[in-house]
Amino acid sequence: MTHWYDGPLAAFDTETTGVDVEEDRIVSAALVVQDLAGGQPRTTRWLVDPGVPVPAEATEVHGLTEEHLHRHGRWPAPVMEEMARALAEQCAAARPLVVMNAPFDLTLLDRELRRHRASSLCRYLENVPLCVLDPRVLDKHLDRYRKGRRTLADLCAHYEVELAGAHDAAADATAALEVVRAVGRRFASRLERLSPAELHTLQAVWHAAQARGLQAWFARSGMPEESVDPSWPLRPELPAAA
Repeated sequence: MTHWYDGPLAAFDTETTGVDVEEDRIVSAALVVQDLAGGQPRTTRWLVDPGVPVPAEATEVHGLTEEHLHRHGRWPAPVMEEMARALAEQCAAARPLVVMNAPFDLTLLDRELRRHRASSLCRYLENVPLCVLDPRVLDKHLDRYRKGRRTLADLCAHYEVELAGAHDAAADATAALEVVRAVGRRFASRLERLSPAELHTLQAVWHAAQARGLQAWFARSGMPEESVDPSWPLRPELPAAA
């Protein structure tokens, strides 16, 4: 019997102009599909000319300059459509979607769709069941008392997963996929009887609890102005200003 963590998975990752899901833009993205653990992955890449300035600090992270994106990137509208359809195809194929820190990447894609397509990610997924596996949420719940950070690089080091070319969307997506497989194997006694769909539902609960804990820590640390959104895997659209 093949357990879900050894079976078909897909992984999605983006590189961006910043960390504000409401205002920043996607500059590159990748979808990595693997039919079985250890199998040859199939990778789809997108490069986007965001149409806005690319801050130097963002370029320092992913290495993509404004000039390079303007010369080689595509206009956002058709690219966002392709990304959304590609994710919907994976969901329709019942292939769980690995997204590290899903509320960031999926929300950012949703906002880009609203900006450039007058649509939303939910509209592309309305007829298919979304099933997300977020290595950050899974690890924080299953190994909650472990000290230290839980970035993708940290998780790769902890679970002995190679991360070749960090902050390249395809490399990050591939590494996140392998981390989820490693988490599944390490905690098999707690996970193997759960389906990916059941885990999707549980992760929403776990993430909300994690968010409440972080919010309480901010309050104790004298940072009550810091706000942690409990929504997972997609943050709701902000209400329009009056």
